[in-house]
Amino acid sequence: MSRVNDFVVKFANVNGTGSASANFLFAKAIFRMGVPVSAKNIFPSNIQGLPTWYEVRVSEKGYLGRKEGIDLMVSVNPQSFKEDIACVKPGGYFLYDSTKKLHEEFLREDIHFIDIPLMELCNNAFSDPRQKQLFKNIVYVGALAALLQIEIPVIENLFSEQFKGKEKLIEPNMLALSLGSDYVKAHFEYPLPFYAEKRNLTQDKIMIDGNAAAALGAVYGGATVVSWYPITPSTSLVSSFEKYATRMRIDPVTGKNNFAIVQAEDELAAIGMAIGANWNGARAFTATSGAGISLMNEFLGLAFYAEIPLVLVDVQRGGPSTGMPTRTQQSDLLTCAYASHGDTKHVLLFPSTPTECFDMMADAFDYAEMLQTPVIMMSDLDLGMNDHVTDPFSRDEKQTFRRGKVLTAEDLENRKTWGRYLDEEGDGIPYRTIPGTSD
Repeated sequence: MSRVNDFVVKFANVNGTGSASANFLFAKAIFRMGVPVSAKNIFPSNIQGLPTWYEVRVSEKGYLGRKEGIDLMVSVNPQSFKEDIACVKPGGYFLYDSTKKLHEEFLREDIHFIDIPLMELCNNAFSDPRQKQLFKNIVYVGALAALLQIEIPVIENLFSEQFKGKEKLIEPNMLALSLGSDYVKAHFEYPLPFYAEKRNLTQDKIMIDGNAAAALGAVYGGATVVSWYPITPSTSLVSSFEKYATRMRIDPVTGKNNFAIVQAEDELAAIGMAIGANWNGARAFTATSGAGISLMNEFLGLAFYAEIPLVLVDVQRGGPSTGMPTRTQQSDLLTCAYASHGDTKHVLLFPSTPTECFDMMADAFDYAEMLQTPVIMMSDLDLGMNDHVTDPFSRDEKQTFRRGKVLTAEDLENRKTWGRYLDEEGDGIPYRTIPGTSD
């Protein structure tokens, strides 16, 4: 009995071999066919060489959770063959690079093996060593396109989008795609008993990760300064902010940047710079994870008691420094709620989708300035570093920033007295000035 738009494909690769873009291409192609997908990165805490996995659940009912048992395992990493084969459910399929013979100890009688000589196909088709390695990933995407009935024109459109301005790369990618597709059609029965079929279930939806969404929200929230220290899984948030700011924060007259990104020497310096920038009138933020939060406690207390606006994003992970930095966890809730010493209670925002990451990040700067206090957005690795199907972002272009009780030079001129921490209106929020405002 065939299953349509209800299956799980898992990819087993070597970290640092260019497989991530190919795996995302697979997920994005099914999404573009109108079918909801849920993609999860499972990767080690190193730069290159160790096993990494990417699991895609295809569900036209929109189920998001990981499902027990893999219908189709695509394994191109001999290091993890034993584990990968064990993950396949009885009756499932195991696709592997048969350029080298599969050892007998890995064979199972209750699953189907799809042997495709990925490396051999690339060696015969390409001369550049780097291309041979990279296009091996595209070859297996082509094989999956045939096995699962993924529409080739959809993938071609994705190539056109990805390589806009670099059109010469489209042809070799299409060649690699056809190598895999043609090999399957010549050697195997297709499609498999489970496959993708076009639907209209992702109309008016986008696919994006929470870190990129939060970064764009920071741009729309008026952020001009970010100081940070690299730490997984928050690093891509700042990288995305740089990408968006480079497009949207350039002075049209001078061509100069209207933003500043500072990589600090550690998390203490990073939050200190962000507090200083906010005190000086900018909208600034920093991003970190649990280990960074531990280091930032004293500065959070400074911002709280000195009543200085601050936006902080905590993309939570499992464990401290060398624990499980590439695993997700929501372990910093109490730490952030009462960060620092004494009677501190911080404003926390809890997004559950990339759309909420965008909205809450954009609003966080208003909250921080209106309340004159740190505002912490609590994300996590799963939300931050995985692509999710979500609602498109919207923002009122006419919306103005709410800066709270900030006195101008004219305001000071018309006042008889002013005290920085004088609670004039009984709401616990005093008036403030931007340094350099004349009186």
